[in-house]
Amino acid sequence: MVEDQLRARGIRDRRVLEAMAKVPRHEFVSIAQAAAAYEDRALPIGEWETISQPYIVALMTEAAAPRPGDRALEIGTGFGYQAAVLAATGAQVYTIERNPSLAEHARRNLARTGYQDRVEVITGDGTGGYAAAAPYDAILVTAGAPRVPRALVDQLADGGRLVIPIGSREVQQLHLLVKHGEEVSDTVLEACQFVPLVGKQAWPQAPWPRFFG
Repeated sequence: MVEDQLRARGIRDRRVLEAMAKVPRHEFVSIAQAAAAYEDRALPIGEWETISQPYIVALMTEAAAPRPGDRALEIGTGFGYQAAVLAATGAQVYTIERNPSLAEHARRNLARTGYQDRVEVITGDGTGGYAAAAPYDAILVTAGAPRVPRALVDQLADGGRLVIPIGSREVQQLHLLVKHGEEVSDTVLEACQFVPLVGKQAWPQAPWPRFFG
């Protein structure tokens, strides 16, 4: 996976590659999907949500550039894989999942794989961020938003990086925002497709029967 899907497609950050090699992806998918865990595609995890393909996880992590000791926030925990990868780079991770059932799955997965001490799973609306642990050096949003939630920008540290898919429900562009004092730079990384980000500062609740990410 690391050589053929990540390094071959341009992922170069050593910490990211080491984290992707270390975290057992098959522990973060359903039993029915375990045989496909290391394929380069998104996999359904139930209730209209997915675990993103390995390349997208690596790309977003590399763009967010977490360093040992950084404080990172993830919006959209799912089964906990992206949070585990962030923790494996040395970051202290706070991750928010709006679905209580998925949040509990993530807690169990993270405990079983030894990342529970570096990851706190919060159940709630992630579009408002998590002010209790702000500011963050890195924020990753693993669902597509119609716009950048203001709360997430406000909770970035100076020099902090926010990686977020922005666009319609069907297709988005992956953006990297970097906060410099009162200014925020915005770079488009590439096209992507994620499930919709649901919450007060994003899309309203609606079933979504296609698997993206």
